[in-house]
Amino acid sequence: MKIHIEDLKFQAILGILDFERETPQEIIVNLSMSYTFENANFINYATVANLIETTMQEEKFLLIEEAIGFLAHSLKQTFPNIESLALKISKPAIMQNSIVSVSDIFHFNA
Repeated sequence: MKIHIEDLKFQAILGILDFERETPQEIIVNLSMSYTFENANFINYATVANLIETTMQEEKFLLIEEAIGFLAHSLKQTFPNIESLALKISKPAIMQNSIVSVSDIFHFNA
């Protein structure tokens, strides 16, 4: 089974520049995760989205790379039946002429 969450938008502190540490900016998260669905053992996508948003707002990461690794670990701990996970975090307003993003793919032992 695969869950997709596309264009999850919220405000959070993310970045190393002075103004990024003071004022929340729009963050966009895209996620795709594979898991084994057996005996009604499902992953609630609303819980996944809430975990991502809450974690990003509470942790106030310096780097997108750190955020992705932390989120992957948190999701796997919360949902042990995750087999693989693709995460992409974007900051649409940091540059005037582009949207910057970092992504990674994680493979877990079931």
